[in-house]
Amino acid sequence: MTDTQKTDPAVTLPAQATDSPEPLLKVTGLTKHFPITKGLLRRQSGAVKAVDGLDFDVRRGETLGIVGESGCGKSTMGRLITRLLEPTGGRIEFEGKDITHLGVAGMRPLRRDVQMIFQDPYGSLNPRHTVGTIVSAPFKLQNVTPEGGLKAEVQRLLSLVGLNPEHYNRYPHEFSGGQRQRIGIARALALKPKLVVADEPVSALDVSIQAQVVNLLDDLQEELGLTYVIIAHDLSVIRHVSDRIAVMYLGKIVELADNKSLYGEPMHPYTTALMSAVPVPDPRRRGAKSGRILLKGDVPSPISPPSGCRFHTRCWKATQICATQEPPLLALKPGHQVACHHPENAPDQAPGDKPLPGASDTVTTATE
Repeated sequence: MTDTQKTDPAVTLPAQATDSPEPLLKVTGLTKHFPITKGLLRRQSGAVKAVDGLDFDVRRGETLGIVGESGCGKSTMGRLITRLLEPTGGRIEFEGKDITHLGVAGMRPLRRDVQMIFQDPYGSLNPRHTVGTIVSAPFKLQNVTPEGGLKAEVQRLLSLVGLNPEHYNRYPHEFSGGQRQRIGIARALALKPKLVVADEPVSALDVSIQAQVVNLLDDLQEELGLTYVIIAHDLSVIRHVSDRIAVMYLGKIVELADNKSLYGEPMHPYTTALMSAVPVPDPRRRGAKSGRILLKGDVPSPISPPSGCRFHTRCWKATQICATQEPPLLALKPGHQVACHHPENAPDQAPGDKPLPGASDTVTTATE
């Protein structure tokens, strides 16, 4: 890692290269603004810019991890690409077909191919329904009759996710948190989808159960050929399961790279700060200087985000250009995209402009 107190010069950004085959999912300029209204006439006075211009794709058979602080728009993005929310703007393509503004009838056939695992295993299951009713619901909604009968298929799915098939007639309250999440996974896999969006699938579970669910997702991907978009704030989980990782900040993707490149040579200062916060389980380092980067200040409001680079108010490398010009998300290395005027570990550096007043005061290092 480079010295965090040093202001690196700006870099010349090359054009973005796209030579990969047609992706399973392609997102271009995706936005979601939630209107703010006031008064008796409910006139709009502003908008929460939860997602504000996302560009990425998901390739067949891969796992794309999405990380970022709470409130950065990760979950909203997941609900947009599964069309549980209506986008404000942009374009979503699934297998080359534009699904951005499809209605309920148009989305019904695609529900077989795109499924979601929800964050809360306690709230995503109907407490009045048995496990058999919950897992069989997708078949009934899609008018699909599995071979061998509905009950046999549901029991097969329960067995697939590590539950006892005899749990068919039990209710959600009779299960632990990890078992409930497995029920949610079984429901999502019922119709053999091509894309599964998992929104914080292990955040509500104990650490010991988290490992079981993460390993289950890995095994199911290998067995069924699934494609995942996994949303999480735990960088250790994302590192374990993801092929590529997108880092979000205040509604935008600031860095997108493969697993090894992102963790080995992060380019965006925000990514560097996130990586430095991952604890190292080594008792020998107790009391030693860790080099952890502590960002000062809160995340700006998505109602009125800062001009230019949205991270410049908390960035120790910020210069005048960061406050006035928004950096585009471009590839600086093969398979490594970053939206930053002063990226770390970047080639072809050129002279930059002056740092903003107080920029070096926006970060400190910590000791363990």
